[in-house]
Amino acid sequence: MILNNLKNEGFIKSHQNPFFNSAKDNYWNLSHAMLPVIGPSISEDCFSMFYCSRNNKNQSFIGRFDLEISDELNLKVTKIEKDPVLNPGKLGCFDDNGVSPSSYVLAKNNVHHLYYIGWKPRSTTRFSLVAGLAISHDGKNFKRHSMAPLLYQNDLEPLSILTAPWVILDNDIFRMWYVSGVEWINEDLPKYNIKYAESIDGINWDQTGKIALDNHNGFTSIARPSVIKIADKYHMWYSAKKVNKEYEIYFAESNDGINWDHKINEKTPYSLSRSNDKNAWDSQMVEYSCVTKFKNYLLMFYNGNQYGKTGIGLSYLKLK
Repeated sequence: MILNNLKNEGFIKSHQNPFFNSAKDNYWNLSHAMLPVIGPSISEDCFSMFYCSRNNKNQSFIGRFDLEISDELNLKVTKIEKDPVLNPGKLGCFDDNGVSPSSYVLAKNNVHHLYYIGWKPRSTTRFSLVAGLAISHDGKNFKRHSMAPLLYQNDLEPLSILTAPWVILDNDIFRMWYVSGVEWINEDLPKYNIKYAESIDGINWDQTGKIALDNHNGFTSIARPSVIKIADKYHMWYSAKKVNKEYEIYFAESNDGINWDHKINEKTPYSLSRSNDKNAWDSQMVEYSCVTKFKNYLLMFYNGNQYGKTGIGLSYLKLK
């Protein structure tokens, strides 16, 4: 079996989907609940979840709510923060038109790292997307580590798409998988893949230039990797789509975290497809998965139609 401690069956979508959407009660959260990210644990059955919502100018802010999960996987949102965790950056900075959460790591000395995406409109292409970092010492109050981005353009990665960082702390090494721009097919259509980077402190990164997942299977966009390590193997869920198609969620695995087998997706049931019900909240697309282990389950939080406009859902896979 591909995942030795998993039943060989697909993810099951929760009957509560979508279980969360924007409150629509404040200037910053008028629409969308995009890019769910599991945050600090509050108790054995409760943790914080980051997401991004938008104001009336379509600018993104990072919000947070607390989520309780029962042993039967019943979900209860117990607290929704009224104020954003992080606002867009100062005018002219890489994130001045929006911020979106990407991954969370509890680093050494109980320092909380919230990796995020900075949005900036461009004059010649539709947008610039570059990774940033916010830090907290209490898990509640986050501040930018720097007003500058975390990743930088270089000769191997000249485009300003260095984004969606998924970071784990693995044997004292911070490992990152992130979306990297390959080219702009036209001013509104970027093409990108997933690359790999390493860091000792989670702040200063060696952008190795190594491609973790290239544009296989005719995909132009390979987005938002979510990686977990089980039994010395790395497992990735990622969103991908072709031109004039919409996102679905696919699976890959690796022995070293650098070289990935995406063809294994064709042999396993660990991907996630759109709903067959045309009226469902995820009938058009499924994307932006965040996968974590919870007791005897793997939980996949994800978005549905219109890039999170219809909220956040859950799918799950039972462990043996």
